[in-house]
Amino acid sequence: MDRTVTTPSHDNSLGSVSRWQMPDTLVIIFFVAVVAAMLTYFIPTGSFQTQEVTYLADGVEKSRSVIDPSSFAFALDDNGEPKLAPVGLFEGHGGAGFFNFAFEGLVSGSKWGSAIGVIMFMLVIGGSFGVVMATGTIDNGILKLIDRTRGNESLFIPVIFVLFSLGGAVFGMGEEAIAFAIIICPLMIRLGYDGITTVMVTYVATQIGFASSWMNPFSVAIAQGIAGIPVLSGAGVRVMIWFGFTLMGLIFTMRYANKVKLKPQHSFSYHSDAYFRENQSKASLESRFNLGDILVLITIIATIAWVIWGVVSQAWFIPEIASQFFTMGVVIGIIGVIFKLNGMTVNDVAASFKQGAANMLEPCILVGCASGILILLGNGGPSEPSVLNSILNSAGELIGQLPNALSAWFMLIFQSVFNFFVTSGSGQAALTMPLMAPLADMVGVTRQVSVLAFQLGDGFSNAIVPTSASLMATLGVCRVDWGDWLKFIWRFMLALFVVSSVIVVSAHYLGFS
Repeated sequence: MDRTVTTPSHDNSLGSVSRWQMPDTLVIIFFVAVVAAMLTYFIPTGSFQTQEVTYLADGVEKSRSVIDPSSFAFALDDNGEPKLAPVGLFEGHGGAGFFNFAFEGLVSGSKWGSAIGVIMFMLVIGGSFGVVMATGTIDNGILKLIDRTRGNESLFIPVIFVLFSLGGAVFGMGEEAIAFAIIICPLMIRLGYDGITTVMVTYVATQIGFASSWMNPFSVAIAQGIAGIPVLSGAGVRVMIWFGFTLMGLIFTMRYANKVKLKPQHSFSYHSDAYFRENQSKASLESRFNLGDILVLITIIATIAWVIWGVVSQAWFIPEIASQFFTMGVVIGIIGVIFKLNGMTVNDVAASFKQGAANMLEPCILVGCASGILILLGNGGPSEPSVLNSILNSAGELIGQLPNALSAWFMLIFQSVFNFFVTSGSGQAALTMPLMAPLADMVGVTRQVSVLAFQLGDGFSNAIVPTSASLMATLGVCRVDWGDWLKFIWRFMLALFVVSSVIVVSAHYLGFS
């Protein structure tokens, strides 16, 4: 509410507070790109040779191309000196100059991942859920659910949090949280919580499970295979670690959620949640809920069950998941037209799909621009000269000179920081574990501890780095700005890092192997 303040001292105080505000996420990404470009003027490029390693997972022999840690070499100029590859302001013919980073980032990758795959995934599921929301079924269903479960609303958060944490631990759930957040966010806000609570119980819960997993096929299993230790070994210890971190995340989330419910203005996303509150303001507990609504809910539940089955048993990923949700949107559109849900026509279905996709444009741009940062540092892989490879090699040399307990801790720090550049769990394992495993032998740290440092550093930092496509997409669908998210999450991230440090150092002293 606008208010005229006449007291001079209060006016000055208000002005001093309002002069500074957290920069927009796109502004932050731009200046990170500036720093990345500047690094190319000081750090020479280097490359590794690659080799194939085989390992057993679920009784099946698998192979993966990894770096040879002893093969690093700087690219040399005509004088035999390490060669710099400074990024120019602009490059033609498909090159990657500084002002190319946004476009190159938006079109980078493949349909299987970041950035273009995640962007298309977001547009398709955004459009599909635009159709779902246009039927009014979700809003009306939430109202009925709240009406019938009064007094038990507090059970929603722990149940959902634990389920998503299990999903991250068992089958590496991450990108899948985006679609679920679209459904859960209106429910959370209707229950008196906020968009940040939704991100916590969906995406952050999956990353807690991902980081502390005993069997994640995309993280710990690959890392153990590359490190040359039995895949899924140490599962008993890791189950206890998962339980502890899940409980820690749940307590933090519940405390914040209850605080927001008591006083909504305490929410870090109160201003952005207005979008959901305005859309729900006209609904009432006497809202329509008929056979068409029931069919819509059955379609949503069936699609989610079908997707979970496909991910677990058929290894479905972004293309397959997106296709299933697109099919869901088509089916629900037909149901909406037949039952005239909200007076829906065929043209309304098309319009709601386009509007739903349009709502995803902002997070899509952020995902693409964040990917462009990595292109500035060299995104060609370990065998092509890049600044990224030189940073990886230098970090390995530094860790190798430290005392053993400190080396174990610095492995955790390195993996946390390096995840900014390589947010893929399997990709980071392939790049770092061939270096960290023999390095662990040299400094007297067990390879099991080096894997533990990898998975905790890689997994938890996914909840804060703006280069994580899945994080930025989940924040986008919940309409939470990354700057607001940073102000909220930094305390929890600090707590995770402190506890992870204690676990890694304790595992070293206890001889975890």
